[in-house]
Amino acid sequence: MSNISIIGTGNMARTIGARAIAGGNTVEVMGRDQSKAADLAKALGGATTGEWGTAPAGDIVIVALLYDGVVPVVAQYGDALAGKVIVDISNPFNSTFDGLAHREETSIAQEAAKVAPASASVVKGFNTIFRHVLEKGRPDVFIAGDNAQAKASVEAFIETLGLRPLDVGRLKMAHWLEGAGLVTVGLANHGVGNLDFALSITELPD
Repeated sequence: MSNISIIGTGNMARTIGARAIAGGNTVEVMGRDQSKAADLAKALGGATTGEWGTAPAGDIVIVALLYDGVVPVVAQYGDALAGKVIVDISNPFNSTFDGLAHREETSIAQEAAKVAPASASVVKGFNTIFRHVLEKGRPDVFIAGDNAQAKASVEAFIETLGLRPLDVGRLKMAHWLEGAGLVTVGLANHGVGNLDFALSITELPD
């Protein structure tokens, strides 16, 4: 089992936290609003509350914030994240949800890695899954990162959630995972017509 810290108090923080606790992991919640963090920790049952900006208790730190808050918060935490595995779950969609907010071939995860301590490792994950599907379903979880040990720890955590982790490669692939997040929105609006699905991998039988 894993020691997890979640930075954020929104719906994804709640959903991942609930699954994490159900999977036997320890969970710490951190938020700018200490009362919201405490309320979420209490609602999750068995979670603790950390003080904003201080060193997270978890070895894996899930940054469950809107995309424009991720890099500034990682920079603000600074050395408090030394040695941690930082998981970015955000999707930088533009205002019309048909493109990414950044125009370069980068990603929020890659930008977060630039401001994170050198001893920290950034992994992209969970961004292709709608919140309620993560809550109620068993979707595949695609991840990307440069550090094999960090990815292995995130994969082990994902497996405690009863989900299948799938490694798509190095951190530069996070750009394409963010694009895959756009694909899910396009499918929801067109080909599928609802939000009750997730992208998955189908393997041919031996």
